[in-house]
Amino acid sequence: MQLNDRKSMPLFPISIVTELTELTARQIRYYEEKGLVMPKRSDGNRRLFSFYDVDRLLEIKELIDQGVNLAGIKQVLRMKLEDPQVAQKSVEEKQPSEKRDLTEKELHNLLRKELIEAGYGSKSSMIQGDLSRFYH
Repeated sequence: MQLNDRKSMPLFPISIVTELTELTARQIRYYEEKGLVMPKRSDGNRRLFSFYDVDRLLEIKELIDQGVNLAGIKQVLRMKLEDPQVAQKSVEEKQPSEKRDLTEKELHNLLRKELIEAGYGSKSSMIQGDLSRFYH
């Protein structure tokens, strides 16, 4: 038996897949309903997932964490079947650019702005020097 044949064998019940992927059973059933994953069914009508199904669920989870919606995930998975290099480039373009670290001054300005917007910067809500304890 070849490795690819073994990876496509339906082996795992949904309880094991939830542990492997850290997705809920409801999420997995939802992705099945949307056609993103297609587990086989046992004689007792239980879902059985292959290694490939688990890999796909992990990929879906990663895309969701990156902010890609279901329509985008379907597109990426479709493109991946056609040309894996194009799909990777598409995902990289859709991802927000890497977040950079804020300087201390930028962080202080951001905090000051948020405090003022929340009403803590006005003279009526705070004594004049109260914000100074946040900024030195």
